This record gives sequence, structure tokens and C-alpha cells, in this order.
Amino acid sequence: MDLVTPRDIDPGQACEAGYTTVKELVADLRGDKKTPLYRIRFHRVDEPDPRDELAAQSELTSGELAALTVQLTRMDNSGSRGPWTKAVLTQIADHPATVSTVLAGTLGWERQDFKLHVRRLKQLGLTISLDVGYRLSPRGEAYLQHIRTDSPH
Repeated sequence: MDLVTPRDIDPGQACEAGYTTVKELVADLRGDKKTPLYRIRFHRVDEPDPRDELAAQSELTSGELAALTVQLTRMDNSGSRGPWTKAVLTQIADHPATVSTVLAGTLGWERQDFKLHVRRLKQLGLTISLDVGYRLSPRGEAYLQHIRTDSPH
């Protein structure tokens, strides 16, 4: 992503964006001319999503478990919700493929706030998004089993 001006756009870029000319592209821009203009470029990544590889781990070493505990404790302590990570993991484990509105409601949260928190857990490879709702990844299941049996997290 780059901050650009209309003068920075060349004919090839206009064509890639689906326009015949730069002039046509610039004419189609909306909003105040003083609003910053960004060029966003996408490229195909032929590598597995690192979150998927992380999520597939079903056996965690004691070091990995300790590192996850540190990360989740930091997440619990950094927001206004207090300890939330175990509660969210437990809701997802106990109610897989349940619409996020229902899961959020059981915690007394707004849906969007719940989804933002679940995304943070997904970044750590602990949850998997489904067409409807979520489920714990093998990594998430292993971690939840660890904290349910081995520690008071």
C-alpha cells in the first residue's frame, strides 16, 4: 500500500485497475480531492497461511504452552474486559459452529467486540472460522485441555 497522487499513476496501473486510461481512473475517484489517495497492490501467495500451520499443531511442548500462557495473560491484562481468553476459548469449545451473536450474548458482549477478540485468538492459531461460528483448532484444543487440567489460568 502506497500513498500516491494522481500524477503517480501510470497507464499500466490504470489498465491493471480496469480502466482504459489514467484520465478515466482519476475521473472515477470519489471524495474530496484533498483526501489522501492510496494505491493497494495484491499478489498471490502460494504458501500456506502460517496461522493454518500453527493451528494444526495438536501436540504442544511445555515451552510452547508456557509461551501461549504468557501471550494470553498479556491479552487478558491489556484490555478493559479483564481475563477473557479462557472464557472465549471455552465458549467456542462448548458451542462449535454457533453463530457469533449467540456466543457473544452468553458473555454479555456485543457481537463485533466478540469477533475482534476471536480474531486475536486466531492469530495465535487457537481458533478456526467456519461458515457459521468457530471451532477450536487442534492447537486451541490442546491449549484449552492444558489450562483446564494443569493450571488455573
